[in-house]
Amino acid sequence: MDVNSSDTAGRKAESRDILETGIQYLKGVGPKRAELLGRELNIFTFRDLLYFFPYKYIDRSKFYTVKEIDTSLAFIQIKGQITGLRTEGAKYRLRLVARFTDDTGTMELVWFQGISWVAKNIEAGKDYIVFGRPSIYNNRITIAHPEVDPVEKTDLVFSGKLQPQYSSTEKLKNSFITSKTFQKLVAGLFQHTGKMEETLPGYLIRRLNFQDINEALYALHFPSGQDQLKKATYRLKFEELFYIQLNILRQKNRQQQTIKGHIFARVGDYVNDFYHKKLTFELTEAQKRVIREIRKDLGSGHQMNRLLQGDVGSGKTLVAVMVMLIALDNGYQACLMAPTEILANQHFATISNFLEGLSVNVKLLTGSTKKAERTALFAELSGGDLQILIGTHALLEDPVQFKNLGLVVIDEQHRFGVAQRARLRQKNDDPPHVLVMTATPIPRTLAMTLYGDLDVSVIDEMPPGRKPIKTLHYTESKRLVMFGFLREQIRLGRQVYVVYPLIKESEKLDTIALEAGYEAMVRAFPPPQYLVVCVHGQLKTDDKDLSMKYFQQGKAHIMVATTVIEVGVDIPNASVMVIESA
Repeated sequence: MDVNSSDTAGRKAESRDILETGIQYLKGVGPKRAELLGRELNIFTFRDLLYFFPYKYIDRSKFYTVKEIDTSLAFIQIKGQITGLRTEGAKYRLRLVARFTDDTGTMELVWFQGISWVAKNIEAGKDYIVFGRPSIYNNRITIAHPEVDPVEKTDLVFSGKLQPQYSSTEKLKNSFITSKTFQKLVAGLFQHTGKMEETLPGYLIRRLNFQDINEALYALHFPSGQDQLKKATYRLKFEELFYIQLNILRQKNRQQQTIKGHIFARVGDYVNDFYHKKLTFELTEAQKRVIREIRKDLGSGHQMNRLLQGDVGSGKTLVAVMVMLIALDNGYQACLMAPTEILANQHFATISNFLEGLSVNVKLLTGSTKKAERTALFAELSGGDLQILIGTHALLEDPVQFKNLGLVVIDEQHRFGVAQRARLRQKNDDPPHVLVMTATPIPRTLAMTLYGDLDVSVIDEMPPGRKPIKTLHYTESKRLVMFGFLREQIRLGRQVYVVYPLIKESEKLDTIALEAGYEAMVRAFPPPQYLVVCVHGQLKTDDKDLSMKYFQQGKAHIMVATTVIEVGVDIPNASVMVIESA
């Protein structure tokens, strides 16, 4: 028996056991605080606290003097002496005021809560380090509820470093559990647990020059500088994504081994008729390459799960149509699910136009489809007469039953939940092939993490004749210049999108909202010379459809919208997109 191996395994097990210890057993916590931490922040064990990371860091490397303090500073740190203490006011207006002095001047520190506790822990004539947000009160520089620590205990203040700030709640603050409390608890935790088990393979740590897990965790809670913090953050982010990807790849491997796929062995009349009679242009080399990759999947005997990525206008829909026709040639049905009615309607119009005259039965199913139409559609679908069904979430409804579903195309997968995609795949006894499309540019390494269960194909080439897209960044001072450019585009017969991040104003975000933006655009482009329409997710379907109809028909010059339009709405005449608060 290898004694060293046995000792190592024992230490690893001991490390794991310690981290699963209830948080109430950590010095400084106890049953009451433990109950509060569990209820407010889901911190139940040593491990939970260890991985409860700061949300930001405050630079405490600089010390100010009283003379240097400016209320425009977010936070200041100052060293000096408390030279006097007094209470002012009465009852709910009672406050504790400390006079704080250094070599350059005097300021005041004020407490409105916890007065008796603070008064017991500070005393006049003693030197302190003070940290907080400066303000002006009664014409004096003041800091309300500052952090105050005796100079001789600077090891607990973490001055001269980046000070971590932890998320909190009102109940925790009322119980005096602050960022400083978390610093002390985590410091005690590191002393209590000792060295922890490494969570990444040794060869990976050496190859990527990572800190070990103990160094990285300590640096996230107590960074000595920005460089150390960046290294620790990168290591922990890598580890999180690494294990997510491993799990996804394991699921993919299991799926490939256990789930058989329909074999689409032939390319028949549907594909050939479409290619020779309807295609009036040559496919790009990227489209040809992607189709070859998909055909290889379809003939493998395994279920295809492939992500098709390409910019707007690169020809993803055309590739999807050809793959659907391969399914039809092999005796199967196909469906396409889009995240919005606007996009589903657009796909239906585009695909119907592609397949016109080819005797392919294509139907549309959305939340707006009337009951009588649904009943007829369901009968055609279950009987096998309906070959291609295009729709929204309505495709997930229980009455939607296919006779022989062989291919599922999902547009903008990130708009659907995992459960929704699974329900669509389960519409057949034997799982259909799955092709996912997205126009969202995703770096290949990130795509491998987010979509690790999918093989990735990229259409990285635009059809001939497409003009390059120009991107310009304007500040608010250039708004009138931008308006002039839009008027010129409209004069040339073009149309404009104006996209806002929010419908209504937010107190938390400093951005222009759609409601205010729409009014501003109507003032800048007044009727009857201009027509400005509005589309967002809170509009009634009829109002939204009317605005879309006006814009699609060219009657509206400007569409003001939220990101509801991001998922592939196609208006060929629109030449400009303005993105507010980008």
